[in-house]
Amino acid sequence: MEEEIITEGKYRYIEKGEGTAIIILHGLMGGLSNFQGVTEYFPEKGYKVLVPELPIYDMPLIKTTVKNFAKYLDNFIKFKGLKDVILLGNSLGGHIGLLHTKLYPQNVKALVITGSSGLYESAMGDGYPKRGDYEFIKKKAQDVFYDPAVATKEIVDEVFSTVNNRIKLVKTLAIAKSAIRHNMAKDLPKMNTPVCIIWGENDNVTPPNVANEFHELLPDSDLFWIEKCGHAPMMEHPDEFNTILDSWLEKRNF
Repeated sequence: MEEEIITEGKYRYIEKGEGTAIIILHGLMGGLSNFQGVTEYFPEKGYKVLVPELPIYDMPLIKTTVKNFAKYLDNFIKFKGLKDVILLGNSLGGHIGLLHTKLYPQNVKALVITGSSGLYESAMGDGYPKRGDYEFIKKKAQDVFYDPAVATKEIVDEVFSTVNNRIKLVKTLAIAKSAIRHNMAKDLPKMNTPVCIIWGENDNVTPPNVANEFHELLPDSDLFWIEKCGHAPMMEHPDEFNTILDSWLEKRNF
């Protein structure tokens, strides 16, 4: 990613632009660069975009939970002196955004989720990881996208090195179990924050029925579909993703 990562206190993050804050929350296997399209587009539209690096592998094992990442996000927001933020999360990042919005509704003006976990038990992957088997990991990485070519060698190598690092693997499994335990079906109907749901029609990780369920359960939500798209719409179709989100923010006066 071209943007420079700022290290300040215990936080590492990217910051770009001025205006209403959009905080991007990456997924379990997703790096900061997954949102490059968003990071380049929205500062031009008058938003400040921040992408904090979530300490997925740095928390003590017992604290490697969705709830602790939601608290970490609250501390980051306070550290940066922000209020009325817009959260945008993919996969595990969407789940952290949802739980943070439930715990700290006063912080969040709006929430955007895409391929989010929080409702669907196998959202964190099933039958993996097999350590050492590069071809298996490559296939798993490709399955995340509608177009397997999006899973570049760089992405596959990153996932491969994660599952072959014993400590990272243990923490990956811990956060996956925490995500399953933190099913949010009962919480969502009480959450009145406006939510924009953007979903790939061909998402194999969190299938389309999951998006429909989020839409039904969240009192103030809008659901948008992207065709020929898997689990990470902002990576596979960045222009379409940005256009949908931009019009939604405009329509809602955010």
